Amino acid sequence: MKPYLLETLKELALLGAIKNRIEISSLELAKQLDTSQQTASRYLVELDKKGMITRELGIKKQLILITNHGEGELQEVFLQYQQIFELTDRVIFKGKIVSGLGEGRYYTEQGGYIEQFKQKLGFIPYPGTLNVEIEYVEKNKLRLLKDHRAIIIDEFKTKNRTFGSVRCFRANINGREGAIVLPLRSHYSNVLEFVSKDFLRKELNIKDGDIVKIIIYFDK
Repeated sequence: MKPYLLETLKELALLGAIKNRIEISSLELAKQLDTSQQTASRYLVELDKKGMITRELGIKKQLILITNHGEGELQEVFLQYQQIFELTDRVIFKGKIVSGLGEGRYYTEQGGYIEQFKQKLGFIPYPGTLNVEIEYVEKNKLRLLKDHRAIIIDEFKTKNRTFGSVRCFRANINGREGAIVLPLRSHYSNVLEFVSKDFLRKELNIKDGDIVKIIIYFDK
């Protein structure tokens, strides 16, 4: 969201527009934002078009209420500031769906992994991983994972080879529960691998290139 719209939304929320309709004129809002009446009026029109607020127009003033969509935008910013100042129990990423090389399916079908996923995460993963490519700069946020306790999937051996340990963090993607899996001995890349009991491409109706939101939770 554009910064000036977020600032307008914040001012409306501070005036009480999340829980109740507030009565305000574009001139009064302009004074709150330290801008012109024409500009404040334009901001309200933009927020209305984006579904962030509802407006009932009067002769001199408007009745304005922040919608659930608008409240959600403010909550996301709130979580970001919490993360900065309080190191909360989660970290949020946005990225796009990409196809992998098929290795995720091979690994998630191994019995040694399946049993541990069931025991430690509470579900048997659908074969394969959903790969989400994050912006390269967002790799910096992955460093937060090093400071929190992961769920460890221990290494195991078969007749032919040894399968390495994996670090897991509970997570959700567009609201669907699952986990992020990170090989213990590899460097963090800008592709996150997500496992779930569901076939997420079908359940979420997503394809390569679609943008998704991942929330990774830190176990206490």
